[in-house]
Amino acid sequence: MTTAQTRILELRQELDEHNYRYYVLDEPSIPDAEYDRLFRELKALEADNPQLVTPDSPTQRVGGAALSAFATVRHEIPMLSLGNAFEEQDLLDFDRRVCDGLETQAVEYSCEPKLDGLAVSLLYQDGQLVRGATRGDGTTGEDISVNVRTIRNVPLRLKGSGWPTTLEVRGEVYMSKAGFERLNAAQAEAGGKTFANPRNAAAGSLRQLDSRITASRPLEFCCYGIGQVSHDIADTHIGNLKQLQQWGLPISRELKLANSVEQCLEYYRDIGARRQALAYEIDGVVFKVNSIGAQRELGFRSREPRWALAHKFPASEEMTELLDVEFQVGRTGAVTPVARLKPVKVAGVTVANATLHNMDEVARLGLMIGDTVIIRRAGDVIPQVMQVVTDRRPADARPVPVPTACPVCGSEVERTQLIKRSKGKQTVIEGVVYRCVGRLACAAQLKQAIIHFVSRRAMDVDGLGDKIVEQLVDTGLVRSPADLYTLTQEQVLALEGFAEVSSRNLVNAIAASRTPALARFIFALGIPEVGEETAKVLARSLGTLQRIMAAKPLVLTYLPDIGNEVAYEIGHFFEEEHNRTVIAQLLERGIELQGEGELHAEFAAATSFEGLVAKLDIPYVGPGAAQKLAQKFGALDTLAQADWLDLRQVVAERTAKAVREYFDDPQRRAEALAVEAQLRDFGMHWASVKKVVEGLPLAGQTWVLTGTLESMSRDEAKDKLEALGAKVAGSVSAKTHTVVAGPGAGSKLAKAQQLGVAVMDEAQFAAMLAEPSGL
Repeated sequence: MTTAQTRILELRQELDEHNYRYYVLDEPSIPDAEYDRLFRELKALEADNPQLVTPDSPTQRVGGAALSAFATVRHEIPMLSLGNAFEEQDLLDFDRRVCDGLETQAVEYSCEPKLDGLAVSLLYQDGQLVRGATRGDGTTGEDISVNVRTIRNVPLRLKGSGWPTTLEVRGEVYMSKAGFERLNAAQAEAGGKTFANPRNAAAGSLRQLDSRITASRPLEFCCYGIGQVSHDIADTHIGNLKQLQQWGLPISRELKLANSVEQCLEYYRDIGARRQALAYEIDGVVFKVNSIGAQRELGFRSREPRWALAHKFPASEEMTELLDVEFQVGRTGAVTPVARLKPVKVAGVTVANATLHNMDEVARLGLMIGDTVIIRRAGDVIPQVMQVVTDRRPADARPVPVPTACPVCGSEVERTQLIKRSKGKQTVIEGVVYRCVGRLACAAQLKQAIIHFVSRRAMDVDGLGDKIVEQLVDTGLVRSPADLYTLTQEQVLALEGFAEVSSRNLVNAIAASRTPALARFIFALGIPEVGEETAKVLARSLGTLQRIMAAKPLVLTYLPDIGNEVAYEIGHFFEEEHNRTVIAQLLERGIELQGEGELHAEFAAATSFEGLVAKLDIPYVGPGAAQKLAQKFGALDTLAQADWLDLRQVVAERTAKAVREYFDDPQRRAEALAVEAQLRDFGMHWASVKKVVEGLPLAGQTWVLTGTLESMSRDEAKDKLEALGAKVAGSVSAKTHTVVAGPGAGSKLAKAQQLGVAVMDEAQFAAMLAEPSGL
């Protein structure tokens, strides 16, 4: 045996073992990167030695040339459907029939979730996969062998030994919820067809004539039984499945034994309660008499076994009529379409309304008022319209109108715009959201804006809940967030539900919120696209509310994780006169911002004249040309006045022409000079092209906090790290620089130790904060 043959066999055996641990036992023993390295080595060796490639190699899962059609397969033992139970009494009746047939008082049952996928048969001869087939009509299916081979957790060769010469394994091919979301996102991005649910996605993927498409889809397999077999494996159903698992086939991790029908009901209720937390869709539970001998004694009806039953969950999809589409207004003014439906029971709950997300979704569905639609309770919580049944469209169906006026305040509704800038060109793309321009003048936005303003992570006004906010707005006492700070105890006492103590407590709580940190105040304003982290970046980098309000969008893009769209939203918010008025009133009525200061070194370190030239997106001006122009001209006004000959001394002809054309446009020239003037006002002066200040000691590093810190809160620790330039993440990876572990640290600490990431205890962390310059 050659060295290549030996190594190929070693790699196949090792990869098969890792596949078994990952897919079957859910106990991966090596990182993904190491698995990929071994896989690449095997692939390279097989490429150099094609005569050594075998059908059961882990590399043979990529799919091949497209088929013209699937061949048919006749099942030696029919793949029968199961009887269904929809009510508790149905299961009790099934158990009674089983006990009567076996002449016993109690029966053991296997219990496992009923996966919502596609039933398939896998045929192994001498331990090697030779065929895969769909269930079809139960007697005849389609040969999908080439597609089944691409599914990662289907073993091409069985593990271990002792398997029957002929072994037919039956199970379900399905797609996890996460895999389904990834697939639909990729399909939408590529302009392809998206799928209504994971089952449709799995079925469509498995029946592709081009197996390369199947190979690209996140399919998984779970076995639930056996068909034809050359000799018996075990004397119980669960024993069969456990043995199949030993041979490398995945079985349900929820498989359990019930000693009575009462335990079956307990299992059904437990799985039902945990249904949404499972990684995959299920539509019920399957109960089977566990004894193989008892199964044979009970036998079959014409279409189903007498020893098995599918106890279904209430249907999560139903058809109903779309009566109308109305529009709701959210905190940021987003105007969202809502379907008003003819009431229908879905998954045990009567549904009369469903979300439509946005008008683009209405267009994608091709929805018209009067249509018959399929409703699904997404996550069994939020109903949504999944599909239009176009065959049932009535003659008087009418289009869904695009909103032009706010349904609450009557203000104009505008479609959001995404602004893309590239090489001196500005492209405006229509967004998916329609927004009421009434802002805080709109009652719907006002209530939601104040609820957000006083929330715990924002101004943190204790005791000011949603219902009280609604009272304050409805009675006219509060017309903007600033009015909260003029409320008197007498006014609050007059509201329903308030007494002397509760009214005093609320007024005191509002007064106690007058000294927020700058970042909290920015977050509390409810600027579209500005969450807590972005608010912290704004506060930390620019230092004062005045600078944040004045900052031009291009200046804001210097800040970490702020792109053109977010910068536009921030600038647009502070340009609006009503918002500026409310902020001025808040400050007049006693809001004292904490933590205001100078420009942060992180921001100053990110700004340079050459960087500004590059950010203008002048055609042909990349980092290299920007550096040459900065060195030659030193300031933007000088560059803007430079003639073509001066420019040609430092850059190529077409670049010089592009620079001249850019600054010959009065609007672009004025905007660029205004940005430079603002940076100068902020303290950025172009004495040289070098960065004004040195970077921060932890710049570029990712830190993770875990456990309980005794000397400070986690938020305080995070603020201190971010002030030193670090990024604070919520999970540990190989890119993590340091983990700070307090008492009670668990999985994050364990992962850090496994990956060899540096770990600090609280004492070391405190010492580092005291002397960060030593890092």
